[in-house]
Amino acid sequence: MKNAIDTTFDFTSDTPHYWDNFWQNCDGLGCGSADPDTKSPTLRKYHKILWSKSLPNGEFLELKEGKTTNEYLRWKDFVFGSDSIINIYLHNIRLKAFIEKVKIEIEKTQNYKVFLENYLKTAYTIGGCMIFPKRERDNSINCQRGINRVIQDRFDLTLECIRRYYTRDSNSPLTNVFSKNSQFFDLFIDFKGFVNFFLLQDLVAEDYSEIKLLLQNNLAFTEDPRPQTVEEWFILYNNQMNFLAKRNERISKIRFDHENCIK
Repeated sequence: MKNAIDTTFDFTSDTPHYWDNFWQNCDGLGCGSADPDTKSPTLRKYHKILWSKSLPNGEFLELKEGKTTNEYLRWKDFVFGSDSIINIYLHNIRLKAFIEKVKIEIEKTQNYKVFLENYLKTAYTIGGCMIFPKRERDNSINCQRGINRVIQDRFDLTLECIRRYYTRDSNSPLTNVFSKNSQFFDLFIDFKGFVNFFLLQDLVAEDYSEIKLLLQNNLAFTEDPRPQTVEEWFILYNNQMNFLAKRNERISKIRFDHENCIK
């Protein structure tokens, strides 16, 4: 047996041109010129290895790499895409004034550019990534959780919406897109099955009845879920880094047959 997943591997280093003109992009806020979720061959390989396993419904999810750029990973009639689940909003041009306040606070103890680059290299390890089924661009789960004004790409709130989907609670801003992807969610039988399959246990209560929020607000889905103060930003940042470290630790304990890893 061999462990094929290096949970310290940084997918930005495996993404061509990611760091090109980094600090000139995003109106000077810094961002990569390529997306590891689509451009990193190692990330796709890791997803293929990690999630090719038995599903809660008894089937075996045997992922295959697609033959076109639009087919990231395939299984049966499903096409899957990769999605980052760690986001601290430092590249959001609309929040530039707020980000400047965060930057000032960070600069009190360390160089901001070094901080951001180290954050990205950590966030783009395998524990910071998921796969979801791809549909028409505007109707994909990845897209809808990113553009929804009361989700704003927060994965803990996305997971709360998934929990409500399984309990048939329609009081969720992502009900429509989840319903369109019901065949995907049926693979996991219930919320516990989904959480355990994707190694998300550190974001839920022991009995799976509630989410451990990364920032304590907005479960009513009535307000902007992004941090409103610098103090809240640091809470969100620290909680996401803790979750990422724990998920990477879970992943690091999984062992794989060498033959399966090199298919």
